[in-house]
Amino acid sequence: MRIELDETTRPPGAGGSTGGAPDGLVETMRRRADLDPGALAFTFLAGDHDAQDLTRGALDREARAVAAMLQAHDVQRPLLLHAPGRDYVTALIGCLYAGTAAVPAYPPDPARLERTLPRLLAIVEDAQPGAVLTTAALKPVAEQLLRDAGPFEIPVLATDEAAASGEADWTPPEHGPERLALLQYTSGSTALPRGVMITHGNLLHNCGFINRAFGASERSRALVWLPPYHDMGLIGGIVQPLYGGFPGVLMSPVDFLRRPVRWLRAIGRYGATHSGSPNFAYELCLRRVTDEDRREIDLSTWEVAFNGAEPISAATMDSFSEAFAGCGFRREAFHPCYGLAEGTLMVTGGAKLAGPVVNRFDRRALDERGEAVPARDGDAAKTVVGCGRPDRGHTVAVVDPDTCRPRPPGTVGEIWFAGPGAAAGYWGSPEAAGDTFGFSLPESPGERFVRTGDLGFELGGELYVTGRAKEVIVVAGRNHSPVDVELACEAAAPELRPHCGAAFGLIGEDGERVGVVYEVAGGEDVDMDDVIRRMRGAVATAVGIQLQAVALIEPKTLPKTSSGKVQRLLCRSLYEEGRLETVAAWSL
Repeated sequence: MRIELDETTRPPGAGGSTGGAPDGLVETMRRRADLDPGALAFTFLAGDHDAQDLTRGALDREARAVAAMLQAHDVQRPLLLHAPGRDYVTALIGCLYAGTAAVPAYPPDPARLERTLPRLLAIVEDAQPGAVLTTAALKPVAEQLLRDAGPFEIPVLATDEAAASGEADWTPPEHGPERLALLQYTSGSTALPRGVMITHGNLLHNCGFINRAFGASERSRALVWLPPYHDMGLIGGIVQPLYGGFPGVLMSPVDFLRRPVRWLRAIGRYGATHSGSPNFAYELCLRRVTDEDRREIDLSTWEVAFNGAEPISAATMDSFSEAFAGCGFRREAFHPCYGLAEGTLMVTGGAKLAGPVVNRFDRRALDERGEAVPARDGDAAKTVVGCGRPDRGHTVAVVDPDTCRPRPPGTVGEIWFAGPGAAAGYWGSPEAAGDTFGFSLPESPGERFVRTGDLGFELGGELYVTGRAKEVIVVAGRNHSPVDVELACEAAAPELRPHCGAAFGLIGEDGERVGVVYEVAGGEDVDMDDVIRRMRGAVATAVGIQLQAVALIEPKTLPKTSSGKVQRLLCRSLYEEGRLETVAAWSL
């Protein structure tokens, strides 16, 4: 599957550069700041009413001051440890201005250190940052964490204390396309976090793809609540508006999770044209935004509601479209897409206002033979959402993971991709990089492919994603997606906390068995035995397999990544080791 478009990667309105080459991000941002320093770059929201604006000129000055501080200390691979907001943005852009690769991270949650601190320490151990960047308020906390956690003798610098006059000491660095721009650490949903090496060329190509797919222009306005230390929030929420030359509105993930209506209200208040999230956020709005709330929401400016990073539900999109049609939301605004850190951000996407591509396939053919056969009336069907097509100069292939040969259209295999958006590899991990990067296909000589570990199929030029290869459950020779099992459980038992469960295979003497772990809400009045009975019956009916182990656990104890992805393999290990906070259990 290939799309070829003869378009430049020059950012919109960026102008030319020496030798006729496209401008880089730093040159583009600097030129725009010089031409219109008072133009709005970002608005930062806090709670329901507080907002802070940052102009292009102010961002340029603050970023140069941070860059001068980094250059004065000769800092390589600075680790960003800021809360979401202005300081995070200026530190990130300051790293780009300094010509050093930023390592986006986040302050660990003091109330959940046992879950949030290990990932941070793993990043520090792998990246070996030359300094930790944070604010003056968080500096003592960062220093104490490093002292307590191990022998990390790393200086901690407060970016908000960078001298205001320091901008004059900044020296513009070289920004060739091969220069490292970011070490973007993966979420760690199926393995330890790995530092994906994102170059300036990767950023330019991927931002150009997103800009074209979203139909963005300088009249656009983006609004993002996603965490700025993960690719969707960092590149989609911060870098993309700077590339496209339009304002961005940023809000804290915590503010969204506490009151999802804040996201939708802000879209109307600021006239956002582009916003989105993983699928769970749309479902959260359906559950927690009331009819009274909807009377105050205006979604008529929302042109691109991107949906990615986790399985996309056609039912969720249908329900959201129906629930918020009265607020001006249009179903064709939904923009399903597929991507990962190893692809900078987006690998496939659709066209603006084209609407989602949704098809129903015969469940048995898809599960047993990996064949996407259209469902007929009366067949047990599985609905799968298309995730669009690749960009110009990129190739997406569906490959047999064992033979490394392309699969025919409509046949499930591992998703591989190649092109300018493919990252350079993993930092300091040649073995891991060798398992993921640099693969070739006889049909595409000269192209170097990235293995995603995701499963899917191509049909009619559209990519359909069906799951993770490592998480597939095999029962009697049939492949089953853990998501199908989890959704069946949730539909049967409202006592279960949505998106807080994990289904997995358990290896036994007679082959693989199916286990599921779920957080359960409620109290002593919940009949746990009845909940488990309903879960077992729903999975048998909807998926056609038998649950053989169920554990109900305390709320907020399911293993998840910092971006909210369920760590199914870790959950399986904890279940087998008896280390889950179980309130009820059953096994066959």
